Amino acid sequence: MTAAAGGVDKDADNLTALAKGGRTNITGFALRLLARAPFLIIAGRWYGADLLGTFARAALFADAAALLATFGLKRGLAQAFSAADRPHVHIVMDCLAVALGVALVGTAGLLALPDLMFHGGNPTRLERLMPCVIIASAWADIMLAALAYRHNVRAAVTARAIIEPLTISIAAACLYPFARHDGLVLAYMLSMIVALWASAVPFFKSFGWPHGWRPHPTKIVALARRNAPLAGADTLEWGTRNVDRLIIFLMFEPKIVGIYWTAQQVASLPGKLKTSFDPILGPVITASLARNDHESVAAQVRQVGFWILAAQVGLALMLSIPGKAVMGLSGPEFVSGTAAMAFLLIAEAAASTGAVCESALVYIARLRNLMISITTLCLQVALSLVLIYVMRSHGWPVPYQAAGPALALLLSVTLTSIIKSTYLSRLLHARVSGFRLPLVWAALAAIIVGTAFTALPRHYEWVELLIGIPAIAATYFYILFKWAFGPEDRALFGKIPGVAEVVLPA
Repeated sequence: MTAAAGGVDKDADNLTALAKGGRTNITGFALRLLARAPFLIIAGRWYGADLLGTFARAALFADAAALLATFGLKRGLAQAFSAADRPHVHIVMDCLAVALGVALVGTAGLLALPDLMFHGGNPTRLERLMPCVIIASAWADIMLAALAYRHNVRAAVTARAIIEPLTISIAAACLYPFARHDGLVLAYMLSMIVALWASAVPFFKSFGWPHGWRPHPTKIVALARRNAPLAGADTLEWGTRNVDRLIIFLMFEPKIVGIYWTAQQVASLPGKLKTSFDPILGPVITASLARNDHESVAAQVRQVGFWILAAQVGLALMLSIPGKAVMGLSGPEFVSGTAAMAFLLIAEAAASTGAVCESALVYIARLRNLMISITTLCLQVALSLVLIYVMRSHGWPVPYQAAGPALALLLSVTLTSIIKSTYLSRLLHARVSGFRLPLVWAALAAIIVGTAFTALPRHYEWVELLIGIPAIAATYFYILFKWAFGPEDRALFGKIPGVAEVVLPA
């Protein structure tokens, strides 16, 4: 086989892996949306915005601590596997040891300072134990990342998109009559534990039991040191997505917090498409970098970037055009969060290009990638505070003020995407943006269709949800499939083209 043929075969293999992961992710998103919706309805209509806001504050700190505990190992696993000749299960156990150490520090701190999580509230004894599930969330993420390295994305979909949201929904409903005050927190804790079980079972089936593994402090410390830049990048990316929540939590009453959190939960669902691609995209990129094949890296980023951008723009249209009806599912008082949800949904789409570019930058320009993220995060915080104070000084309604951080997020992530895609393009000497012009025509057509449904009388909101959303989706994706998709894109929906047919777009 010639070198050129070998390169085409490798590109076809990479496309196969990416397309398979893409199909599973799209399915996983649909399942995640269906499974998460009952919890948002139960939490909003039964527990109310005030209790939901209190829970959201606590969950923010628990989620942050769990992310820190993974210490960038979800993405660092790909490099660790390729650079070591030890059994993969031993490397994962080292990663779990790192996560345990970091999680214990975070757990101890939050147990000692419960006011950080509950912001001057009066948590019950059971609520105070919420930090104890930090390690469960971190371990589940690492195990699922290891499975994704072996192209098993189905496990992540099952654990995170089905079992976890269904568990929290069922638990919240069952606990409501007996523990209304702390039912949401207990449901969250139970869902994390069940998700860990759902992750551990397929992990040990695939990797086997770690026979002969012993913790070696020097190896564990070295692993943590190597992953520190990745941990920083993950933390900054998470901070960009959640600093708006922190600002809202500090500056508004629990009711507004609960409404904003609901809007963010709806808007953050599309973001899962990108994060669940990381374990698949990471190994493909590192393999191409090992061959010094920069054009393949650019093609992979460009391809996945288009898939994610197309999906997130479509989801933003589907959920934001009938936004009042979507937010109204959680209760009438949640409709005031429609503007915030719309900004957040558009921000997820705007951030997709930068987030996919970061999947390559973390391997070839870690420190500069961190500096870009830090700068834009500071800009986002400053802009959020300015918008809130300006609107307050002019007497704008509270819902408008609460939408300020969402608008600041949109502006900052758009700038981040422009900077990171431009920088990566220069490093690789190739185009990396996944934008295609038919996206604009598809979006305009979907807006026209969606606006027709929102013009119906108010008591026909069920038509917006049951008929309008599918109509928006059908219009948008039909135009994309007809005029924007090539053979490599249609691989998402059918059999992968043969090697001779695969031409990654230049």
